[in-house]
Amino acid sequence: MTTEHKPSIPFTYKLIIGIVLFIGVFVAALVLGAADTTLKDIWLALMTNETGDTLSMLREIRIPREVGAIFVGAALAVAGAIMQGVTRNPLADPGLLGLTAGANVALAVTIAFVPAADYFSIMVACFIGAGVGTVMVLGLGALKKGGFSPFRIVLAGAAVSAFLTAIAEGIGLYFKISKNVSMWTAGGLVGTNWGQLKVVVPFIIIGLLIALFLSKQLTILSLSEEVAVGLGQKTTQIKAILFIVIIILAGTAVALIGNMAFIGLMVPHIVRAIVGTDYRYIIPMSVIVGGGFMLLADTLGRTISAPYETPVAAIVSILGLPFFLFIVRKGGKAFT
Repeated sequence: MTTEHKPSIPFTYKLIIGIVLFIGVFVAALVLGAADTTLKDIWLALMTNETGDTLSMLREIRIPREVGAIFVGAALAVAGAIMQGVTRNPLADPGLLGLTAGANVALAVTIAFVPAADYFSIMVACFIGAGVGTVMVLGLGALKKGGFSPFRIVLAGAAVSAFLTAIAEGIGLYFKISKNVSMWTAGGLVGTNWGQLKVVVPFIIIGLLIALFLSKQLTILSLSEEVAVGLGQKTTQIKAILFIVIIILAGTAVALIGNMAFIGLMVPHIVRAIVGTDYRYIIPMSVIVGGGFMLLADTLGRTISAPYETPVAAIVSILGLPFFLFIVRKGGKAFT
C-alpha cells in the first residue's frame, strides 16, 4: 500500500513558479544565439508589424523553432509519463521503447516510395510507424510467461529499436536517400517553420487535452489494475485510448524533429519529485517542464559553439544516459 504525504506547497503555487521559470527560459531562448537580439527586438517581433532583418529572423526562424521545441518537449514528456503510468514501468520512454524508431522507419519508407508526400502525409506515416513499434515491443515483452516486467520491456525496446533503426538505414542506403532520412532523424529543430507547426501543433494539443482528461483514471491505473477494475474502470478501453495518445504525441514529435530519446524518461521522474504521484498534477507539470527542458537543450545547442550548431539529440543523450543508469540503479524509485 502506497502512502503519499501532502505537499508542503500547494500545487497551484508550484504550477505558477513553473510557468514563471518557463517564460524566463523561453525569453532567454529567443535572446541567445548566433545572431544578436535584445528584449526590445523580441517585443517588436511579437507585438508589432515593424520590419527589419533581425525582426524577420526572429519571426521566421527563431520563434517557430522555439515554439516547436516547446510542443515537442511537452509531447515527449507527457507520452513518457503516460507510458510509465500505464505499464507501471519507471524506465518507459517513447525513444527507448521502439515508438520513435518505428516512426523513423515509416518516415524512411514514405520518403523512398512517396517522394512527393506532403508534411501531413509524413506525419500520418509516423503515427502508423509509432503504432507498429509499440505493438512489436509490447508483443515481445509479453511473450514470456509472467507478462510484462520493466526489465523485459526495456530489453524488448532496445532490440526492436535496433532492428527498426537498421531497417531505416538500409532503406536510406538502398534508395540513396540516406541524406534526406538522416536530416529528419538526426533529432534537431533546424528548419522548423510555421507551416510545419500548423500541421503538428493541433495534434499535440489534442493529445495533451485527452491526457489531462484521463489523468485521474491514469493515476488509479498506475497504482494497481485490480484497484482500477474494482472501482469500475474500463481498463482495456482506457489503456487503448492512452496508447493512441502516446502514438499521436510520439509520432508528431518524430515528424517534426526526428529521433529524441530520454526526455520522456527524465521529465516525469523530475516532475514526480515536485508534485507527487497524482497524474492530475503530473500531466500539466510535465507539459511545462518538458517544454522548458527542450527549450534549454535547443538553446545550449545553438550557443555552445555558435555560429555552429551542436545536435540537440546529443545534448539530451549526454544528460539522459547517466539519468537512465541512475534510475536503473535505484530500481526506478529514485524520485518517488
